[in-house]
Amino acid sequence: MAIPAILVLEDGTSFIGQGFGAQGRSFGEAVFNTGMTGYQEVLTDPSYAGQIVTMTYPLIGNYGINEEDAQSEQPQVRGFVVREAASFPSNWRSQESLEQYLRRHGIIGLMGVDTRALTRRLRQHGTMRGIISTRPEDVAAPAGLAEEARNTAFAGPALVPSVSTRRAYEIPGSGYRVVVLDFGIKRSILKSLASLGCHLMVLPWNTTADAVMALRPDGVFLSNGPGDPKDVPQAAATLRQLLGRYPIFGICLGHQILGLALGADTYKLKFGHRGANHPVKELASSRVYITSQNHGYAIAPESLPPELRITHLNLNDGTVEGLEHTDLPVYSVQYHPEAAPGPWDSTYLFQRFLDYMARGRKAYA
Repeated sequence: MAIPAILVLEDGTSFIGQGFGAQGRSFGEAVFNTGMTGYQEVLTDPSYAGQIVTMTYPLIGNYGINEEDAQSEQPQVRGFVVREAASFPSNWRSQESLEQYLRRHGIIGLMGVDTRALTRRLRQHGTMRGIISTRPEDVAAPAGLAEEARNTAFAGPALVPSVSTRRAYEIPGSGYRVVVLDFGIKRSILKSLASLGCHLMVLPWNTTADAVMALRPDGVFLSNGPGDPKDVPQAAATLRQLLGRYPIFGICLGHQILGLALGADTYKLKFGHRGANHPVKELASSRVYITSQNHGYAIAPESLPPELRITHLNLNDGTVEGLEHTDLPVYSVQYHPEAAPGPWDSTYLFQRFLDYMARGRKAYA
């Protein structure tokens, strides 16, 4: 029997459909993802912590869920909204259905709503606070939910600590020693670095510069993660102490934190970039890459100091997608070269990190 469920945005707009997965009520930032596949990677990407995610593709769940594609130990979203959730997945890798997976992890799903209308609302007015609920009293009185959503504060400063590792751990390798500062890292990023032979030392987000230097790494990697980079000023402060000592590579939130550490500013995008088909131009070569993205903040180009130059631009809206230091082996990108989901056009960026460490091993040891 279908359970009525509702998503109410802070502006009073409501979307009523059927609940699936877990039951209850959850608050989050309503966003949308344009990917046609990769819903499991979306669900488990720590960068989605604190968010209610809408998938724009109309049929989600048709190939089920498997352990291998998960980007973290559990779903990170606060809610999941789809036009249609497949009841009977068909794929040789499938281990359970989308509904079973959400129910097992306590994530509320909403299906049967006009996701095109919801996406248009978020594009026109920007991301908003929202509440997703299967409670009968909430479905019957959405106006009260809208007011509650408006008056509920985001847990911004708590997002990165909630998804970062709480203890240091290592992934053995015979190659370069890489310190990974974990702001909410995806497993596919670790796999990409490990596949190149790197010995990975994964550290909590608030690890001090002295603790990093004590490990004598060949390079420092800054991971992706959720929320506003200004909510974790300690990370930028730590990074300032590491600049000039090691090659540094940052992705997504790591890219934004690197910009802040070097004196640039960041700002919140109207509705963010979330999907697997964003065109990005590399300025040096004029080559265009199709990229996987998941972020709600960007670097303000007018704030860049002279020692930082733009390497990549988003062809949809002109936002900064890549930076590099003019003198130091330091660079970053706003998008996800490891994909998962998405194209593998940009995996060369990991090899570039190895090249920097190869040239700087003696100088930065």
